Amino acid sequence: MILGPGHQAETGVEAEHVKSMRLLLERRYRFSASHLYWRGGWTEERNRQVFGKCSFRPGHGHNYRLYLTVTGELDTATGFLIDLGALDSLVQTHILDVIDHRHLNAALPQFEEGGAIPTTENLVAWIALTLESVLPAGTSLRRLRLEEDEDLAAIWEVES
Repeated sequence: MILGPGHQAETGVEAEHVKSMRLLLERRYRFSASHLYWRGGWTEERNRQVFGKCSFRPGHGHNYRLYLTVTGELDTATGFLIDLGALDSLVQTHILDVIDHRHLNAALPQFEEGGAIPTTENLVAWIALTLESVLPAGTSLRRLRLEEDEDLAAIWEVES
């Protein structure tokens, strides 16, 4: 247990040494959204061949689970890597308020007709790009895991 600046943990490790350790914090969020896989320049038959049931209009929905992992320096005064309230607020404002209970093809311009297909892979990439620009200084995004259901997840991760 780290007690704070100048204190020692039961292991004898000085709190200052904790700063040199790589610490990760994972937080889970949930949201619901629908999407349609459809390529406008393709025939209905081609869309059905490639996307199967995911091409049935108007689309279908999922209860997504987003696991967000951040890294940064431990604040020895609080013992926190990041203020969870601040993190929750950023995710709520920049991600959940934009896509929760929405049709992704309409909610995000990049997924509109003629744009990218709103796959789990493309959605997790959008989340990563969005969050990277708004995290507090000293904190960085390390990994995202977006579960579409129990059998499918896409992972975005910083390469070592």
